[in-house]
Amino acid sequence: METVKSPAEQRVVLHNIGWNTYERLLADHKNNSAPRFTYDRGELEIMSPSPEHEKFNRRIAQFVLTVAEELGIEAEDLGSTTFRREDLERGFEPDSCFYIQNEEQVRGKDRIDLAVDPPPDLVIEIDITSPSFSKLPIYAQIGVPEVWRHDGERMTILVLEGPGYAEATESIVLPPVTSNVLTDFVEKGKSMMRTAWLTEVREWSQENTGSSS
Repeated sequence: METVKSPAEQRVVLHNIGWNTYERLLADHKNNSAPRFTYDRGELEIMSPSPEHEKFNRRIAQFVLTVAEELGIEAEDLGSTTFRREDLERGFEPDSCFYIQNEEQVRGKDRIDLAVDPPPDLVIEIDITSPSFSKLPIYAQIGVPEVWRHDGERMTILVLEGPGYAEATESIVLPPVTSNVLTDFVEKGKSMMRTAWLTEVREWSQENTGSSS
């Protein structure tokens, strides 16, 4: 067992964990928002987020929903929903995730089955400390098109290219958002009142509406 602690998050990694044990843990915590579980072929990471972690997470999620609304784009926020594929022996609970391009395919569904349903179009990951193991190969294997990652200082946009992810300047799932715009707004969100911050996000979205077409 490995434990990584910081003021921002605590992670524990367990080795040689069977799929059935993973599913029992999910069932035991199905009504809890924390901890969050990531499973990769016998390796299980258990992560407990701190208030700092969640503040970043919720602010970025608000940014996504606000920009989508202003651009007239449907976006379904599924938060830290559990996604898993037994055939791949992989599963994850993102900090936040959204269906945007594929929103219509999951609209009205109470459960998402990755055997027949698409994965989320966008995943948000807050990695303030060095993660115990990378979730990107899991996201790539399951087919998540885009990941926005925040390391405590800057935002990175990662887009799926072939078997892995490549850093991109601009979002594919939510243009005209760029990594610089994301970083600037997340930084502003540390000190601005929420209502004033949301007003700035809306104004930026309205000014850039034409860029999304």
